[in-house]
Amino acid sequence: MLVPARGSRILLVEDNQVNQRLAARMLKKRGHDADVAENGFEALKMLSLKTYDLILMDCQMPEMDGYEATARIRGMDGSRRHTPIIAMTANAMTGDREKTLAAGMDDYVTKPVKVEELSAALARWLRKTSC
Repeated sequence: MLVPARGSRILLVEDNQVNQRLAARMLKKRGHDADVAENGFEALKMLSLKTYDLILMDCQMPEMDGYEATARIRGMDGSRRHTPIIAMTANAMTGDREKTLAAGMDDYVTKPVKVEELSAALARWLRKTSC
């Protein structure tokens, strides 16, 4: 089983406070540092101040949703950097995964987020370190 690198800096973009607390707790238990943004605008501001190893992005948020935020982040990344973005969405219908990938996100987990599913997604996108 792949284990994601501990100590990664993750930006959690989620408007629901219960989901924020649950996801942040999951990340902390796995040894990661997580900052929380409540919408896409706040995420962009935080990204202008700090570099993150990975972004967990809710798709449906007020003010600026995850799709628009992802498009703007991809514009900020440029050719030298690609910040992995994992969609977190309650949408689990046929075509939803493809929609997130087409929007520039790298992976997809459904809500409510399952520990195993989140851990697997993190392992795919964060560098593995020796234990």
